[in-house]
Amino acid sequence: MEAMRYEEFGGPDVLHLVRLDAPRPGPGQVRAAVRAAGVNPIDHKIRNGWMEGVFPTVLPAIPGTEFAGVVLETGEGVTAFAPGDEVLGRSATGSYASEVLAEEASLARKERGLSWEEAAALPVAAGTASRVLDELAVAEGETLLLHGASGGVGSMAVQLAAARGATVIGTASPANHDYLRVLGAIPVAYGDGLVERVRELAPQGVDAVFDAAGRGALPGSVELRGGTTERIVTIADGDAAKLGVAFSSGGGGPSAERLAENARLAAAGELRVEVAQVFPLADAASAHALSEGGHVRGKLVLLP
Repeated sequence: MEAMRYEEFGGPDVLHLVRLDAPRPGPGQVRAAVRAAGVNPIDHKIRNGWMEGVFPTVLPAIPGTEFAGVVLETGEGVTAFAPGDEVLGRSATGSYASEVLAEEASLARKERGLSWEEAAALPVAAGTASRVLDELAVAEGETLLLHGASGGVGSMAVQLAAARGATVIGTASPANHDYLRVLGAIPVAYGDGLVERVRELAPQGVDAVFDAAGRGALPGSVELRGGTTERIVTIADGDAAKLGVAFSSGGGGPSAERLAENARLAAAGELRVEVAQVFPLADAASAHALSEGGHVRGKLVLLP
């Protein structure tokens, strides 16, 4: 099989294509052919070595945690899937590859209404958004400040929070403000003066803060929460512990039931999956370079 791999931490150029033996599934696992793999900002942060305090990496490493593909082989005890089934979910091995292993419990069937690209873009973004909104206990009538609202996770979080009846103030570059309005958020530009701009939009204050950007927004978020770190969660800022802010890493990812429900919502058009750009697997370095720029609307996807 082919895979993108790196042997040392560094910039996008450390990624290179290698040929490896196909993995064999253990008990409770499936081996799948990857039709599309999602690219997430955490991928380049791990590749740079910036997240070692949260996600220690064993080198050499294959990036990526989500994919959509076709089951090729099942391990002992697998009952939910059989060869030929189309699935989406999280991989147990890096997803920037032509084949992956995945735990049975981390997969759901791909809905017919989803393209391969949309299916691969869904697991991490929707699962992470759902998990953090639960951790923050975002409820009807509350105001959520969401940093990085136009990105993959942010786009999902806007829609899911709005569905709960919350008012969402989303930070993004001005070019993405109309997009956020379509999703259901009140857009605001990030950068200097953010605290004052948010206070103008929410003079009553914000009830919770979800940082999906990791671009130094936490000090201002604490200020907007009245000096407390309660109900502030980041998925992207490695300095969270220094500020006493909770970092949500997600563990094993969304349950198969939640993944299946998110896939159903997306296929029915009730959850918009925005695929910004598609790259060949061998050009993963270009996808990482674009991701590091921080202005991607929705998700980037690789095609083996």
